[in-house]
Amino acid sequence: MRKDIAFKTEDGVTLRGWLYLPDRPTGSAPAVVMAHGFSAVKEMYLDRFAESFAAGGLAALVFDNRSFGASDGTPRLHIDPWQQVRDYRDAITFAETLPEVDASRIGVWGSSYSGGHVLVLGALDRRVKCVVAQVPLISGHRNARRLIRADFIAPVQAQFDADRRARYAGQEPAMIPVVAENPAAPCALPTPDSWEWFTETGKRRAPAWRNEVTLQSVELFTEYEPGAYIEWVSPTPLMLVVAAGDHLTVSDEALAAYARALEPKRLVLLGGGHFDAYVKDFESASGPARDWFAQHLAKR
Repeated sequence: MRKDIAFKTEDGVTLRGWLYLPDRPTGSAPAVVMAHGFSAVKEMYLDRFAESFAAGGLAALVFDNRSFGASDGTPRLHIDPWQQVRDYRDAITFAETLPEVDASRIGVWGSSYSGGHVLVLGALDRRVKCVVAQVPLISGHRNARRLIRADFIAPVQAQFDADRRARYAGQEPAMIPVVAENPAAPCALPTPDSWEWFTETGKRRAPAWRNEVTLQSVELFTEYEPGAYIEWVSPTPLMLVVAAGDHLTVSDEALAAYARALEPKRLVLLGGGHFDAYVKDFESASGPARDWFAQHLAKR
């Protein structure tokens, strides 16, 4: 069963999403709080993951990140990773108030950018009792150095500086496409599979998705280091779902981070690329995540 939900963050912004409940509810259920990655909205396959979790006896609270999709927030199409982490924490607080949810059994799931967020949450918020990070960002700076050609780095930094000066002078923030058909063109996620997945998924499942973010969102991406927290997730159980062919949030960074993580932990290695976790490898990604949550959020 799914119903629409809305809740306010600590700073008064309304975030909206869905609450999925188990098919056969037996009182308050363990819950998974979940949001999407860089610029994506909940209709981009998060419903499928939430349905899988609900079928396994879990509640799932899915919300759009602020400034995207159905959620409020200004400036629109702006991504501040630390603000998104704070919003996750407010979503957890909201979940604790729901009579359908057992507040002592809450886990977090994230994918791509939000896969990095849940590493931070697992380390900092001990209300979180289980973590699944799917194709996660580990290091924004190192990842950007892999995605941006070396001779483009100085011009990109100059664009960041020019945008900062313009915003200081009261001008509107500069914008940049999320994806481009030509990956050498200016865009936030310059890989061919990013272009294909976002444009096709947006067309078929999320027509309200917009191919645009603030340029500052990209600058903040380059400053974000969620993998620095992975050693501190323990003793909270951690699962990393890594795509062997991932060249967006590169797989070698995720595997190296997993090696630094402490027990209890589990690695699920998918055969495809970054976006296959949502489609071709969906069962291989969602099934182990559902079982991990069910195991570690079970009543003791």
